[in-house]
Amino acid sequence: MRILTRYILGEILSYALIGCAVFTFILFMRDLNQILEAVVRNSSTFASVAEVFVYSLPNTFKVTIPMAVLVGILLGLSRLAADSEIIAMRASGLGIGYFVRVASVVAIGGTLLGLVNSLYVAPRANQAILDMQRELETSQASFEIQPRVFYEDFRNAVLYVQNVRGGTGASNWDQVFMADVTDPANPIITTAASATVVSDSSQELLMRLRDGSRHETVAGQPQQYNISTFKKTDLPLMLSPQSEMHLGRMDTAIYALPMAALEKRTHGPDGRRFLLEFYTRFSYPAACLVLMLVGVPLGVISRRGGKSSGLVFTVLLVLLYYILSYTGIALSRQGKLSPFLGVWMANLLFAAVGSFLLWQMASGGRVLSAIANLVSRTPKPRFAVKANGAHLTELLGRLQPRSVRIVSRGLFPRLLDAYVVREFFGMFVLVLASFVMLMLVFTFFELVGDIVRNHIALATVGAYLFNLAPSMIYTITPLAVLIAALVTFGVLNRNSEIVAMKATGISLYRLVVPIIAISAVVAICLFMFDDYYLPSANRRQEALRSTIKGHPPQTFLNPEEKWMFGQSHPGEQGHIFYYQFFDPDNDAFANLSIFEFNPSTFALSRRIFASRAVWNEETETWHFENGWVRNINDNSPEYMEFKDTSFAEIHEDPGYFKKENWQSQEMNFRQLDSYIRDLRQSGFDTMRLRVALWHKLAYPLIAIVMAVLAIPFALSMGRRGSLSGIAVAISVALAYWVVDGLFGALGNVNYLPAALAAWSPAVLFGLTGGYLLLRTPT
Repeated sequence: MRILTRYILGEILSYALIGCAVFTFILFMRDLNQILEAVVRNSSTFASVAEVFVYSLPNTFKVTIPMAVLVGILLGLSRLAADSEIIAMRASGLGIGYFVRVASVVAIGGTLLGLVNSLYVAPRANQAILDMQRELETSQASFEIQPRVFYEDFRNAVLYVQNVRGGTGASNWDQVFMADVTDPANPIITTAASATVVSDSSQELLMRLRDGSRHETVAGQPQQYNISTFKKTDLPLMLSPQSEMHLGRMDTAIYALPMAALEKRTHGPDGRRFLLEFYTRFSYPAACLVLMLVGVPLGVISRRGGKSSGLVFTVLLVLLYYILSYTGIALSRQGKLSPFLGVWMANLLFAAVGSFLLWQMASGGRVLSAIANLVSRTPKPRFAVKANGAHLTELLGRLQPRSVRIVSRGLFPRLLDAYVVREFFGMFVLVLASFVMLMLVFTFFELVGDIVRNHIALATVGAYLFNLAPSMIYTITPLAVLIAALVTFGVLNRNSEIVAMKATGISLYRLVVPIIAISAVVAICLFMFDDYYLPSANRRQEALRSTIKGHPPQTFLNPEEKWMFGQSHPGEQGHIFYYQFFDPDNDAFANLSIFEFNPSTFALSRRIFASRAVWNEETETWHFENGWVRNINDNSPEYMEFKDTSFAEIHEDPGYFKKENWQSQEMNFRQLDSYIRDLRQSGFDTMRLRVALWHKLAYPLIAIVMAVLAIPFALSMGRRGSLSGIAVAISVALAYWVVDGLFGALGNVNYLPAALAAWSPAVLFGLTGGYLLLRTPT
């Protein structure tokens, strides 16, 4: 292999590897929190976390390997074309066939790697995911009771504990209320002044209750009321199976089939579905070859646009290819196309277009010339650097005449600050726009099947993506700050501009001031963005996503929260509400039970049942219809039926029961804080929401942390350039999101306080960045 071939292959492979890392990171980041919480909730080890990550990668590689080949060819050849190296090579007698042969080495390598991954590695990895999922479902669920919260995670039981005290090998509970809801219409109530709880087996807790009572009614005969008291009794609690545990995709079972079993299933019932998967395992690896045919002519003609035009072509081609691919598969599932044609349609079309473009380039046709003219009108980005220090030589000549050097060097801002900020901001905008565009493209890929199946208008899809973009901007901005800072200082260092700045007496710490300042501005903007605009955009995109998915309209009221703790008033009895249905529009309950108890002992003093309860606006009281009330005391319980009555001691109005089930990202900081206080009063578990509340404060500051981290890494890379900077950025960002997701999952399952879970990643990475920056020679 001659030197020139190795040189071109090196350019293509370097961009391909970086592209594969970036695309894999973007796709993998979406499922990261779900995976981490799954393993944390089930007390899994860090080895299990690593296994889940490794087993999840092959499914991602099926999509990202063809994309990496395309981005490598486009960016590698675009860089050569921008520096006029392609012109020099063609002037020396090398034709378009030579570039095709060199690029085909990478394409064939990607195809072979994709085939090995798709035919052998991915099915085994998916089978391992299924095995791990079954193991997690049967493993001991980590469960820690929080006080003043209704828990419905037990089998046929609802539990409420007023106070929890730690103990050696056991937990001690005070004032316990438990309902056996095996028959939801007639719950059996058990109360106790205290309880000691130990873990009896992997799925069972054993409670030793003290000083309590058991209340039971007979179905259809409420006058028969059984009360049994006890000084001490043992009661088991069975944990429900972890039925919602999903480590992989919902259809992982098909992906886990070996090729022989998959080929056999194609001849059985529902064979079309298996035949589509069979063809897909070959079509995606083959995409490396057809994308190469398109990428070579487009990369060679990108003389003026350089890498920026190569990046634009990459996004557009990836979008077009996967739209065609997913559309073909969706049409095949509906029987409108044969499985072969549906799966291979994108490859066949791209192969035809690529062959046509290569023929145009070889014969000097007009089509490719028109594309080249269009690319040539694209201006180069302003952050492109000239020869070593050319920008800075020009700048320092105007920076400060010697006659006015008496001005303090600490003034801010100066011409040098404007220069650094301009370089940083140009790269920041490019990275942010590119990543958001790619994430929107991947999201569109996922929805193509639903769009075709449910006949969704393109205007609805556009509105959904438009309202989804703000959330992606919020998520990606710290990563964009990290990459922009790494690339900016890496290029300055490679071109010896930092050396020239230091030679004028400018300290490194003074040099980073504009980057830290603009990162602080970005952090403030992120918080304001999240506080004023993002929640409403998230609500709109959630509603539009439900429409695209074909889900029925949602009221965002959670009908499963049937147990609620009443408002507490000093000197009055406490109340627990249990209802089977609540109509928020008409302010009416169906099958409402109210348990009145002594707040100090949790002993029941009265029980009310009504088949219907309606709010009266004039009297501002609840009217209870067709029910009964039983006063409970030590001597003789009193029972009374009623047709229509009211109870003045029930103070809660209808607004108290209208708990909107919003997600944390659909509220700003003040709304979420108020929502948490409201839910805690009613006895709902708010730990996940409290972690999200503190995260709203901590996450914007990550922009500053990433800037501080980027500078020492950039200066330590020497002259390795922007590609190394992007590679380091992906590694740092992945490390942060893993740590952030891990601490968030620990907080969600009550292993860590909410504030500690949200702030720990920012503090850890901030201290690391500060330490590395202080150790960097100034």
